Parts: sequence; C-alpha cells; structure tokens
Amino acid sequence: MRFTTEQAVAWIKRANERIQENREYLTELDQAIGDGDHGINLARGFREAVTALDRGGLDDIGAVFNQTGMTLLSKVGGASGPLYGTAFIKMGGALKGRREIAFSDLAQAIDAAVEGIGMRGKAQPGDKTMLDLWEPFAGFIRGCEHGVDLKAFRDMCENELERIKQLQARRGRASFLGNRSIGHHDPGAVSSWYLFDTLCAILSESGGHDGDDH
Repeated sequence: MRFTTEQAVAWIKRANERIQENREYLTELDQAIGDGDHGINLARGFREAVTALDRGGLDDIGAVFNQTGMTLLSKVGGASGPLYGTAFIKMGGALKGRREIAFSDLAQAIDAAVEGIGMRGKAQPGDKTMLDLWEPFAGFIRGCEHGVDLKAFRDMCENELERIKQLQARRGRASFLGNRSIGHHDPGAVSSWYLFDTLCAILSESGGHDGDDH
C-alpha cells in the first residue's frame, strides 16, 4: 500500500468536513470539562488549513503536513492549536520531500507525531488527553501494512474512547475537576477520532478493506 501527496491533501479536506459537521458537538464536550471552545477553534483552524492547501504549490507530503501544522498552530486557540499543530509539523518533518510513501513510512510519521504531542503537552498515556487515542492509533497503523480494516479500526477506537471517558483528567483545564472529569469524553480524543477515521477511510479506498467480509 502506498500513500501519496494527493491523498494527504484529500485527508486534510475530508477531516475538515468532518470537524465542521461536528463542531457543535465538540464544543458541547468541551463545555463540560474544558474552556468550551474546542469545536469552534478546531473548525476555524482546519477551514484555514484547507484554504492554504487550495493555494497550491505544495509538491510533497511533508510540505502538506507542515503547512497544515503551521496553520493550525497560528489559527487555533487554546491547547488544541499547539498540540495539533505540533503533530502535523512532526509528521511533515518525517516525510519531508516525499511525494509517495510506503505504509511503514506513514506509521513512523505518526509515531513522530505522538512523541511531539507528549512533549508539547507534557502528557503521558492515562492523563485523559488526545494522546490517549493517538498512541493506540499509532500502534494500530504499525500493524496495517497489508491494508486497513475499517471495522477493526472503528471497534478499536470505540473501545479506546470509552476507556478514556472513564479516566480522571490529569492535564489541562479538565484536571481542575478532579474525579468529576470521570465519565466525560475528552474533546481532543473525540476530534482525533474524526481525524483518524477519515484517514483510515482514505487508506481503505486505496487498497485496504472495510471488514465487511469478516
């Protein structure tokens, strides 16, 4: 399986559509345990990222991801801007100058993003942050060299989101709630799910499978 510059652009555009559709829901989640602006900020940032991509001139996957990260870093407020921005910038650095990559290269880029998120947010797995979904997603992608099983992916994410929901927040504004944060979805984990679901759908269309034959 290969991943191309055109697919990278398509991913950002499709992720933007998903986030725009769920902007209010993400905001509602954030109102429960955060600043209440996650959906609004992220929707604005991804809309700007697509506008930047539409200007063209980006000839490789690394440039697409780096441009997206820089846009999110500058346009998204709160904690999510630096975290999402860092993730894409790290992926861009790992794939600099690459117009087409093997699946293993994509997995390594996502690993770099996970490391960047942890360092930028000073978070660890179990802190109830977006990192708690990015880390298992990185592991999932590493095991998918022969194609993406969308059903297996979505089952994994459903289980992980429920696990994260039951954690007590230890980073960000949600940590001020103490054990009252238990039982609430982390907005960053949910928006990451939208991001990963769109990526896996694109990968499946290009050579994976949807799991319906299982």
